[in-house]
Amino acid sequence: MALRLFRLSQDVVTPLIKRNCTVSAFELQHKIPVQRKVEQIPKAQYGGRHTVTMLPGGGIGPELMGYVREVFRFAGVPVDFEIVDIDPASEGNDDLEYAITSIKRNGVAIKGNIETKSEATGILSRNVALRNELDLYVNVLHCKSFNAIPAHHQNVDVVIVRQNTEGEYAMLEHESVRGVVESMKVVTVENAARVARFAFEFAKNNNRKKVTTIHKANIMKLADGLFLKVARDIAKEYPDIQHNDMIIDNCCMQLVSNPHQFDVMNTTNLYGSITSNVLCGLVGGAGLFSGRNYGDHYAVFEPGTRNTGTAIAGKNVANPVAMLNAAVDMLYHLGHRYHADCISDALHKTIDIDGIHTPDLGGSNTSTDIVQNVLKHLAEKRTYW
Repeated sequence: MALRLFRLSQDVVTPLIKRNCTVSAFELQHKIPVQRKVEQIPKAQYGGRHTVTMLPGGGIGPELMGYVREVFRFAGVPVDFEIVDIDPASEGNDDLEYAITSIKRNGVAIKGNIETKSEATGILSRNVALRNELDLYVNVLHCKSFNAIPAHHQNVDVVIVRQNTEGEYAMLEHESVRGVVESMKVVTVENAARVARFAFEFAKNNNRKKVTTIHKANIMKLADGLFLKVARDIAKEYPDIQHNDMIIDNCCMQLVSNPHQFDVMNTTNLYGSITSNVLCGLVGGAGLFSGRNYGDHYAVFEPGTRNTGTAIAGKNVANPVAMLNAAVDMLYHLGHRYHADCISDALHKTIDIDGIHTPDLGGSNTSTDIVQNVLKHLAEKRTYW
């Protein structure tokens, strides 16, 4: 009898529960069997609230994070921040290790760009080390035109899916003989397949029609040749999605002349960095778009072009839209869709309808002008919170 009840539970009840319960990307990420095993730390989540690691970084990062906290407080977002500052001039890695532990504990982070001022070989690049230690193997940047922002091209809608943990960013360099430095570019079948599959799954799930793999296989025949071969093999599993490839230098020219030919781009680490900056520059600049970093266990959200903005720090002219968009992406990931929709709508109205633009967009408004206008639109919805 007990066995029959157990089988009933497995065959009937469990599927019903799965069909009738919607879970957030955060829950899926931490409850589904994963490819790569890492040491687990319990995720902090109390009373329906999420705790998120906040890494302000350098330059304009601290002031932009202040705007995120201000908007979240005003909107009543059920998120608490654990703020971790990393000293860019530190000669040790203690701050970095604590930040990694915090992200492992909370599962999710939002960050500014973290400078690494030390040139000592034993001091890791903070940004690269975070991505590698947390196995954040893919970065996603969605670059979509704003109607009210003058740009070289309008109606651009391109997604860049970037390999995030190897390639030229493997940080493997050595001086073989005096005056001769060799830097290794690492490409593995496992990580090339993970990022290619992510690109095709993203296209499939978001009604995208084409994936373009960016490479330099005509010169780097083994490294980029392997990346391209893996992408072509993965493409065979998705017959409904068109796949083509393009050499990186031609790709940059094509982005400038005709970006509308691209839909989803599958890139190596360095080429993703290059194309992200080119594309963002075409449709408005570094201050608009967010970047999402995903691994099997953790997610980190940040501005898409990873610029520090040291020259404009403290002048109240930095564009807060990219960081606020990163916060919106984080809320969608955590499952707080209503708050994410409200903030996203307020940002859209501020930029496209009200025309509140900072100097980087050709306007004369300040950072606080944008934030206050966002709060004004959020105030119209507060009766529902």
